[in-house]
Formats: sequence, structure tokens, C-alpha cells
Amino acid sequence: MEPVFIPLQAVRGRGSATRHPHRFETTDREAWDDGWCTLADLHEARNAPPPTQVRFEDAKSVISRNDSPDIPFDASLNPYRGCEHGCIYCFARPTHSYLGLSPGLDFETRIVAKQNIAEVLRTELSRRSYRPSHIAIGTATDCYQPVERELRLTRSVIEVLGACRHPFGLVTKSSAVERDLDLLAPLAADRLAAVYVTVTTLDARLARILEPRAAAPHRRLETIRRLTAAGVPVGVSVAPQIPFITEDMEQVLDAAWQAGARSAFYTVVRLPWEVAPMFRQWLELHYPDRAARVMARIQDMRGGQDYDADFASRMKGRGLWADLIRQRFERACRRHGFNQERVLLDADRFRPPEPAAQGTLF
Repeated sequence: MEPVFIPLQAVRGRGSATRHPHRFETTDREAWDDGWCTLADLHEARNAPPPTQVRFEDAKSVISRNDSPDIPFDASLNPYRGCEHGCIYCFARPTHSYLGLSPGLDFETRIVAKQNIAEVLRTELSRRSYRPSHIAIGTATDCYQPVERELRLTRSVIEVLGACRHPFGLVTKSSAVERDLDLLAPLAADRLAAVYVTVTTLDARLARILEPRAAAPHRRLETIRRLTAAGVPVGVSVAPQIPFITEDMEQVLDAAWQAGARSAFYTVVRLPWEVAPMFRQWLELHYPDRAARVMARIQDMRGGQDYDADFASRMKGRGLWADLIRQRFERACRRHGFNQERVLLDADRFRPPEPAAQGTLF
């Protein structure tokens, strides 16, 4: 019997539809019906969402440094590799390739947790050469993804930073950040903490397929309200902007302002390495009628390519469509009053952690 190609289907509760091969693999595989009655088994397997697996690692260092001119911080920290939220556009997906894992389903289902992150952070902060500066938490993968409920690694990081009076900001799509208000609120009162909540769209249906395991849009707005009520400075990220997909930027900014956010920023969608073919696959599954138009507009902002890593344009793009998004964002911010006052965190309060085996002499 001639084998029959099996059409691709979305995986319930996941952003990627396949275990997309990483760029270091030498072979690729596709599913075919070989006539041996295996097609029904394949459909049954696809209908059962792949479970999340957590792997633990002992990190040697946890503070990452960068000197990129388009990033407003030079130090960051991520408790997890991989992210169960499953955002199809996530620029961090290709990092799983360095682990020999797929940037597709593996990135969403095989999470690596840095189990010793608090101890290593304490060691790094205690070095004589250390100079405090704003640490950004969760810049690559979400620091409040579902496994944080049990593992509490992000909370342990906040406890260390709080004890040292070290300034930090964190970004998340999760309402789980509310759990740590008992730590965040007093630190925020001393200008040591700020939170940024990403609200990509208010369209619940779109969010469900674009960011399948992140909090619903209305729940993120409620998180902004609760953080603001507790005195925590809150900003909103309306990133990424995807032409013909996320079309309600102004409505998001309006809702975020009403909820209490007072700063805002955005980026346009970034498709490095394996993210580009996975995003194309997602478009064909969910928006086949506009897939070609979406990619054409993205390429218009990237000099004719799927992605351009130039520091001058990688965050905001360039050209007519990038200018249009920028103008929309700036006008909406001016209308509401976003970014009128900058939240300045205080690094002068920092005190190195005490040695684990002994306290101070007096």
C-alpha cells in the first residue's frame, strides 16, 4: 500500500504542534500512514496532551550579563529553562537546542529547573567584586510558569534579593505572582521591586492558541489591579505586536491603564532560528487565510527576511509597518499618560549577604 501523508493537527493545550527538530539535528521525521492500522493510535496519542516533565540541574552561575544597546538592563536571571506557557512566538525557544531538545513541544513540556538558584545567587552577591544593579527576572522564560507553584524557585530568589536589599524587576504573564505579594509589597515601598505584566491581547480565543497555558487576559488585568492596590509599581508589556494577529494594542493599553499600570513598552514579533518555521506552521494551522499576509508584513519590518538580528532594529523593526506600530503605541501612551514618571529602583540600599556559617561579629 502506498503510504499516505498525515495532515498536521494542533495539540490541545500546547503552542507548538510538533517536536520540531532543533538546528543541530541531522535527521527529520514525518508521520505517514503505512497501512498497518497505526493511524488510529497516532490520532489517540495526538488527542492526549503530552505531559510536562521537570528536570533539575545544579547551576554554576545564575546572573547573566549583557551589553546589548537595545536592552534597558545589564543583568538578568531566569529560574527555569523552557516554559510551559507555550507561547508560539517565544524568542527563547531556540535555547532548548543547546540542550539537545526540541524548540517545539520539548520547550513546553521538558522544563529544566535550577534547583540551587538561591544558593548560587547568594554566593554571587557576596563576592567582593560584585556591584549592584537592577536585576531583571524572567526575561527569557516566565518565572511564574505553572511549575513555580510547587518548586517556589522564584520566591526563593526574591527572598535572597530582599534580604540583601537588592533592586529587581520581574516580567510575567501569570497571576501566580500575587502569591508573593507579602514579599513584593514591602520591597516596592522601599523602591526595590517592580513588576511588568505582559498583556498581548484582550481576545481570549486568540490568547488561548497564542499563549495556551498563560493566564487569560482578564486575569492578567486583575493581577495588575491587585499589585497596584498593594503599592507595587506595575508596567504593562504589549509584546509582541504581530501584524494582522494582535490588532487591539490601543484597547490593551486602555484596559491596563484602568487597572493601574503606569508604564508600558512593546516589541514586534521576533522569529530567530527555529521560531520562524514553527510560527509559519502555527499560522497555517490557525490562520491559513491570512498566513501569507502576516509573514509578508513581518518581512517588511525585517528587510525582506523572517528575522534581522541588528541591534538597531531587532526589537521594533524598521520600515513603514514598524513606523505605523510605533506611532499607534506612542499616541495611545500619550492619550493615557503612560511613561510620564520613570520608576527608579534604589541600588544604594544593597548589603551583601552574610556568610552561611557565621554572622557578623557585633
